[in-house]
Amino acid sequence: MIKINLLPHREARRKELKSQFYSLMMFAGLAGTAVVILIGFIFSSQLSAQTERNAFIKKENDELDLKIKEVANLKQEIDALKARQQAVEDLQGDRNQPVFMMNELVKLAPEGLYLTLIKQEGQRISIKGYAQSHSTVGIFVTELSSSEWMTKPEIIQNKAVGLGQGRDAKRVIEFDLNVGIRRPRELEAAASAAQLPANKPANAKMP
Repeated sequence: MIKINLLPHREARRKELKSQFYSLMMFAGLAGTAVVILIGFIFSSQLSAQTERNAFIKKENDELDLKIKEVANLKQEIDALKARQQAVEDLQGDRNQPVFMMNELVKLAPEGLYLTLIKQEGQRISIKGYAQSHSTVGIFVTELSSSEWMTKPEIIQNKAVGLGQGRDAKRVIEFDLNVGIRRPRELEAAASAAQLPANKPANAKMP
């Protein structure tokens, strides 16, 4: 006997395929959601770690800037202390400058030279006086240039004038010049610099 299935098997098959499709779509959606959540968690962890590293670097940079500022302030304080110490040493050394200056001028002044004014302003000395001739003034300037205590003489005025009246009148050279005076520490620095070339051959390496 032949059996005939009269049930709508095509519709049933279609419903079954549709149900499987929906199940696959749901599974794919869940899997995609899980992947997105996992990737987001990884990115969030990396971002959090990078944020922590950035915060650590910023903290270290701030501490380093503070230390640099402290070092700069300390350097300024040291420089100010050195400046004050140098000022005190200069004051102590400058007390003897008038003595050295007078001794040096007496030693350097040639015959036929008469000084009328010696005035010190800082490290420059104004000198005025009379000389028998222009050559006498020139000799005096040359002597000042070669002095270890004096430096950079500069003639301000050098002219012929008459002194006295009648038979006692004399024609002399009136001069006005200024010259620098060195401090003891400048002389010591110059002496040390002069000794350096002499020591270099002894310290030089043999080829």
